[in-house]
Amino acid sequence: MSRSLARAGLVLASRLALAAIFLYAAATKVPDLAAFATDVANYRLVPAALVPWAAAAVVGIEIVVGLALLTGFYARAAALVAAGMLVVFIAGLSQALLRGIDLRCGCFGGDEPADWWTVVRDLFMLVPAGIVLALGRARRPAAEASSPSAGGAHLGRISTRY
Repeated sequence: MSRSLARAGLVLASRLALAAIFLYAAATKVPDLAAFATDVANYRLVPAALVPWAAAAVVGIEIVVGLALLTGFYARAAALVAAGMLVVFIAGLSQALLRGIDLRCGCFGGDEPADWWTVVRDLFMLVPAGIVLALGRARRPAAEASSPSAGGAHLGRISTRY
């Protein structure tokens, strides 16, 4: 197996794993967004008036990030957002645990209690995001790729060969 093929496989597996995690997380929250909003409120980081908006925003961003990672459309940007969300989740959960706040994680729906293992799990989820960021290829939008100043001449060379 060539090195580039192994790299592409690792990036694809990381991208799909992260997509599955974020889409599953969102899917478990959508049916009972009010319960997730309660979980968000229990972290004591968001003003009460903004809790419903914050809960909806988290779920919406999880869906967009998951779909982007699943399709590969702006996958590196999606991995960056995913990593940023994970860092925020880790910081929020850590501060709650350090303050002795007893709460549910809110991560995947249900009544899963939050503990330091939840923080460790989220830290491990940073690994596939880092792989996509570090090893994934940047794609140019089609309009940019076909412009003469950004590689259009290369496309012309390809088309003249066939």
